[in-house]
Amino acid sequence: MMKEKVEEVLEKIRPSLQADGGDIELVSVDDGVVKVKLMGACQGCPMSEMTLKNGVERILKEHIPEVKLVEAAPA
Repeated sequence: MMKEKVEEVLEKIRPSLQADGGDIELVSVDDGVVKVKLMGACQGCPMSEMTLKNGVERILKEHIPEVKLVEAAPA
């Protein structure tokens, strides 16, 4: 159930990432830890860690209080 909620929120974030030539894919949700894969222009971008923490993690936590952490899955 939490995975579906996370997917819904990621769908709202995705257009912003796609506008910059990137994308995001949900890898897993396990005990409040969300693992995602940044793709396209986001992959390897020096700002990707900031995007993940200040963007994706913050937005997910706002919408889903059970989210504790967002991590980048290994490429």
